[in-house]
Amino acid sequence: MKRLRWQILVVVVTLVVVALLLVSQQPVLTPTSPEPTSGGVYTEGLIGSLGRLNPLLDWNNPADRDVDRLIFSGLMKFDSRGLPQPDLAESWGTSADGKIYNFTIRPNAVWQDSTPITSDDVIFTIGLLKSSSLLPQEVKDLWNQIEVKKLNDHNIKFTLPEPFAPFLDYMTFGVLPQHILNSVSAGQFANADFNIKPVGSGPYKFDHLLVDNGKITGVVLTLNDSYYGKKPFILQVVFRYYPDSKSTFDAYKQGEVLGISQITPDVLPEALADTNLSVYTARLPQMSMVLLNLNNTEVPFLQNAKVRRALMLGINRDYLVSAFLKGQGIVADGPILPGSWAHYDGIEHLTYDPEAAISLLKGEGYVIPATGGTVRSKDSVALNFSLIHPDDALHTQIAQTIQQQWAQIGVQVNLQAVPYDQMIPTYLATRSYQAALVDLNLARTPDPDPYPFWHQAEATGGQNYSQWANPTASQYLEQARTETDFTARTKLYRNFQVVFEKELPSLPLYYPVYSYGVDLQVRGVQMAPLYDTSDRLAFIFDWFLVTRRSLDQTPVPTIGP
Repeated sequence: MKRLRWQILVVVVTLVVVALLLVSQQPVLTPTSPEPTSGGVYTEGLIGSLGRLNPLLDWNNPADRDVDRLIFSGLMKFDSRGLPQPDLAESWGTSADGKIYNFTIRPNAVWQDSTPITSDDVIFTIGLLKSSSLLPQEVKDLWNQIEVKKLNDHNIKFTLPEPFAPFLDYMTFGVLPQHILNSVSAGQFANADFNIKPVGSGPYKFDHLLVDNGKITGVVLTLNDSYYGKKPFILQVVFRYYPDSKSTFDAYKQGEVLGISQITPDVLPEALADTNLSVYTARLPQMSMVLLNLNNTEVPFLQNAKVRRALMLGINRDYLVSAFLKGQGIVADGPILPGSWAHYDGIEHLTYDPEAAISLLKGEGYVIPATGGTVRSKDSVALNFSLIHPDDALHTQIAQTIQQQWAQIGVQVNLQAVPYDQMIPTYLATRSYQAALVDLNLARTPDPDPYPFWHQAEATGGQNYSQWANPTASQYLEQARTETDFTARTKLYRNFQVVFEKELPSLPLYYPVYSYGVDLQVRGVQMAPLYDTSDRLAFIFDWFLVTRRSLDQTPVPTIGP
């Protein structure tokens, strides 16, 4: 019996050891981070009201463009750096001379009523682009110069009269369905039922309008199951309309919406203090600057690059952004938007330095009066000129501050407030100014193309209002406009920016930024530099409201002593 009990004990111990070894090799269930899954409703408050849900009619209505961004799609789209990406087009190609562009439409692209999208739809939409009275004239002029030819149902050929690298910018127009709109006359187009019951090809499709007491208060979109691209996680997007940012923020606090399309400076402090709201900020496609008329004989000293540099050193741009934009701006160092593939980070950043400004002026022969006052040159020419500016409160404050800062370096500036709508036709286009505080709006143009503003050929009659005529810079701009290789264009624009920074034909001030609010329960939100305010929705494919937890079942062996 003793011998048997010993054998039984050995067996039991052996079984225990084996059991422990087996347990040590079992899968260990380790919780992982939440994974996005399909589901949920995202509601966003838009500032404005519904006009027409039609990409050819939304040019002046940002609220319409936000909705259209999700319903319609173009042949091309652009990424956060402004580089072209295929959208409806599966692929595209360019001829060696840069005059011919061929596009191939995705074979699986269909309208939201399941009708296939063909070359005829694209050609039909371009016909509308050429004739629409609601589009900028330069857009219509461009399309009227381009020959469009259908090669087959999915291939289209565009022939340009001359090479024009920014052409891809114009291929983002929302394509419209010919089979629905072909019977609508030009006179009926703006008031067609289609504009409140649209059919597009984007990731979401129109479902219905929200109406209260006969007034449209919102739009409901549902997931487009036939979309050719990546499917969003969020199944339904609801847009609700509000008159301003404050009322939209109030709607958020009341639980009516999860997103606020724009947080303006008056609401920003309260929005930032809300612990449930994430505030995203991105650079707008705009730039504020002081234009200098380099060809005005009344102010010949503005032709001196060192004087212009002194004027730049004499502006405290950080203070302008902090005091008047509530920090909602980025100090500008050049004419190409930061975040763009063409922006060169290596240009010099000039900081506020009035002493250096005075030193530069002295080096150019200007005499600084010991008792203060206006700086004069050895020829008794005073640094005295006029600065026109828009007559609104913001621009008036900025102009007055620049006037005071320049007075500290001995430069006398006379301010002239003018109505905004008169700035271009009365003063800039006629070159009837000496200096001007302006805002350049570069919206919907991801390709930087500084040619219109800075090429010497545009100095007379064009948009080169400074009348800068630098042959070297103009050559870089001309080559970059015809070169189709992005690497080569990047080098050309880098060279242009270096020349611009050295010469400072005008004085960049700042790029304003845009703030957007989304509730914390909406995950995956990100916002890149904007080329249009609707670009904040560019990554909606990655947003999610519903999650699931997966368990890692990888066996984890126990390591013995």
